[in-house]
Amino acid sequence: MKKRDLVKKEYNKKIKQLNFYNKKYFDHNISEISDADFDNIKKEIIKLENDYKFLKSKKSPSNIVGFKPSKNFKKVTHRVPMLSLANAFIKDDLINFEKKILNFLSKNRDFELSYSAEPKIDGISASLIYKNGEFKTGLSRGDGKEGEDITANLATIKDIPKKIKSNDFPEDIDIRGEVFIQNSDFENLKDKFANPRNAASGSLRQKNPDDTKKIPLKFIAYTFGYEKGLKAKNQSDFLKNLDDWGFKTNPLNKIIEGVDNLLINYSKVEKDRIKIDFDIDGIVYKINNLELQKRLGNVANSPRWAIAHKFASNKAISKILNIEIQIGRTGALTPVAKIKPINIGGVIVSNATLHNEDEIDRKDIRIGDIATIERAGDVIPHILSVDKLKRNKESTKFIFPKKCPSCGSKTIKEFNNTTKKEDAVRRCSSEGYDCEKIAIEKLKHFVSKEAFNIEGFGKKIVENFWNLNLIKLPQDIFNLDFKKIENLEGWGKQSMENLKYSINQRKNISLERLIYSLGIRHIGLENAKILSKYFKSFSKFISFSNEANLDDILNIDGIGETQLNSVKNFFGNKVNLKILKELQKILVVKDSINKNKNGILNEKTFMVTGKLNGISRAEVKSLIEENSGSSVSTVTQKLNYLILGEKPTKKKVDKAKELKVTILNQSQFLKMLNITS
Repeated sequence: MKKRDLVKKEYNKKIKQLNFYNKKYFDHNISEISDADFDNIKKEIIKLENDYKFLKSKKSPSNIVGFKPSKNFKKVTHRVPMLSLANAFIKDDLINFEKKILNFLSKNRDFELSYSAEPKIDGISASLIYKNGEFKTGLSRGDGKEGEDITANLATIKDIPKKIKSNDFPEDIDIRGEVFIQNSDFENLKDKFANPRNAASGSLRQKNPDDTKKIPLKFIAYTFGYEKGLKAKNQSDFLKNLDDWGFKTNPLNKIIEGVDNLLINYSKVEKDRIKIDFDIDGIVYKINNLELQKRLGNVANSPRWAIAHKFASNKAISKILNIEIQIGRTGALTPVAKIKPINIGGVIVSNATLHNEDEIDRKDIRIGDIATIERAGDVIPHILSVDKLKRNKESTKFIFPKKCPSCGSKTIKEFNNTTKKEDAVRRCSSEGYDCEKIAIEKLKHFVSKEAFNIEGFGKKIVENFWNLNLIKLPQDIFNLDFKKIENLEGWGKQSMENLKYSINQRKNISLERLIYSLGIRHIGLENAKILSKYFKSFSKFISFSNEANLDDILNIDGIGETQLNSVKNFFGNKVNLKILKELQKILVVKDSINKNKNGILNEKTFMVTGKLNGISRAEVKSLIEENSGSSVSTVTQKLNYLILGEKPTKKKVDKAKELKVTILNQSQFLKMLNITS
């Protein structure tokens, strides 16, 4: 495959991802990923377009705003498009933003620009059309060019004036703003919606306005689209007019000059976010002078005169309300902080992991403390630190349980022979399925995507079926009482048949996925692959239960004493042996077949560091395996080639040079596979 084709494939994949998340966000009111992750996909697409001029798509973020309007509402064309905003994350972004404005206006650097700094509410954009002072039509953003007619639903919001009698109100104008729900009001709705933004979006798009009326929606106005007869020279004048006309505006709006002053205000607002009763995810800076705004105009789908300075999407401050213990499938006891719900990167976070007992002691984390919570990408939110200066007498130390909260078994810290210390993690000493919480987590793992991947059999269903005594062990999944399921609340004949079909489809499985699905501690996907190649068949795996044979596993490359002991413990449990025998009767397990050893990368090991151009790591790994090579995750003497991408990890490069590992760039690697770039 040529480099051009690889680049195009990666580009189309990202466009498809963006379109999927856009549809979920704008059409189904679901935030599948954080704002930061969504912004990163957009950045990657635009970078690819800049690097490779042959890339083009109508669905590119450089061409679209939002998502096409829903079919449930009449479509109406915006008289002036509702544009999106470019984003700033660091000081340099703001400096460059100002520099571009000055260059465009042919002004010197000492020309003072005045900005209207307006906190960016995380809600739903709406455009209100007023003619002769009367509210006539209300539209959603839609795709920026065309919106949904949601007039009847918007009319239920008390903050939206229906008739304005002021003499200076324009003859014809589109007033634009944000529909949102206050966090205090969301408390009564959190069982129905994932977060306040989803609640606002879902409420606005209901077919019956009487249903919308029951939701405590608010509206804050901040700009205008089409206008005829507007008398205002500055954005600040317009905001004052909005107040006079009866619209609510953001009380935190300010007029500021200079990038340094913008940053001071930004830090203050970000610090005070926890005190605000609605979610904000940044500050929008607009050139205050409306005449300059008009001169600057727009570029692509965003204005030149405005930018959104996003808050650090991975941190927020909240209060620890309680600390609870969760038990994983391997028996690990994980303390979880229940915090006052806070928006981090577009996601409402109410739980944060505390990792383990030692972490709580080291950071001196107590119930009632004010804490800094971090969430980065898909990483589970965790507590970075607590503000001890704000600690009061009500703060209480958390005592870690010496008995399992689920089954009452003793909790233990195992001795690690490698570190010669006790493990930081405390575990339930109960084995396998004897502990209820462990059993439920093991069943969740069994049906998960990388294990049996039973479609429609999610975590909530596992818990529900457990509580109804429908499943207790893995084999029960394949012997379900489907007639009983059909009559359960929320189910029916069709949904029951769909689940039955999904389960039957998974009765054929590879040996490596079956081994992984068993949830043996320390046996992940890669170790499951290694064991499947060694055992070759399910029958040999089952019969391999006496200790003499088990010790032979130590001779397998990639399996150490830790993995050996885990496998021994697994086979030493009678319930596990019973599960294996029952599954053998039900499943068709495909034998492990050794891959072709005649590929051009036979017996060669590879590792990637840094970001590759136009090809994902998963694709590289697949190419290596297809050509009989193998991928590793650490730099050791067994590594043959280190492939360097952009911004490689210096430590890995230095280690590779020390061990005299051959270092390749992306082009050299592709050349090995006869792929032309």
